[in-house]
Amino acid sequence: MAATRLELNLMRLLSRCEALAAERRDPEEWRLEKYVAALEDMLRELKKQSSKPAPELLNEYSRKVDFLKGLLEAEKLSSSTEKALANQFLAPGRTPTTARERTPATKTVHLQTKARCTGQMRSELLGTDPLAINDSEELNIRKRKGPQSDEKQSAVELDAVLQHHQDMQEKLAEEMLSLARSLKNNTLAAQNVIKQDNQTLSHSLRMADQNFEKLKDESDRLEQHAKKSVNWLLWIMLIVVCFIFISMILFIRIFPKLK
Repeated sequence: MAATRLELNLMRLLSRCEALAAERRDPEEWRLEKYVAALEDMLRELKKQSSKPAPELLNEYSRKVDFLKGLLEAEKLSSSTEKALANQFLAPGRTPTTARERTPATKTVHLQTKARCTGQMRSELLGTDPLAINDSEELNIRKRKGPQSDEKQSAVELDAVLQHHQDMQEKLAEEMLSLARSLKNNTLAAQNVIKQDNQTLSHSLRMADQNFEKLKDESDRLEQHAKKSVNWLLWIMLIVVCFIFISMILFIRIFPKLK
């Protein structure tokens, strides 16, 4: 199926965006961001058309547009470490955009961005100027004679960059594993402390319930004892009153009134 006019325009603009992304841009450069926004609009329109490309080709376009969008978002981050970490999660395109490309341009941009972030991180650690390092490297590359030497030098540099990034990924993986182990140990320790606190709290609640039951029993016993003592005292008072009354009567009978 022949490409539509909209698809051709998208491919041209995508190639232009890849070329801009490969260049060193000023922080105030606005064209790439506007171009990527236009690419998103064109891609949405292309998906709505009846004569749209194959799903694999649409997925490849979406992959490249998402890569460029993620690249712009990563460049807005403040620290070089955050930029390097964000670039690790970017997925470049799998196929070239134009027939002149041997390798996908997004993949080359991805490697260049990784190398740039690595140079910035190295310069921050060593206290050197990253722009001076990159300029000197570019001048040395331009001074190489012949296209074959350029390709060999690029291949060697690409292998070195890939090896460096592989080492960085291994170090990051080791650090993440170490952090995960530390987090796991801290979580287990906190879990044990919480478990002990829960056991202590449960024991305290059981003791409080037992003490409450004992206090209730003692209160009932004391109340019963108080009731019994009151009853005995009442009977004793009645007996004493009756005894005094009978004694008075007997006393009056025995000792009559004197005349």
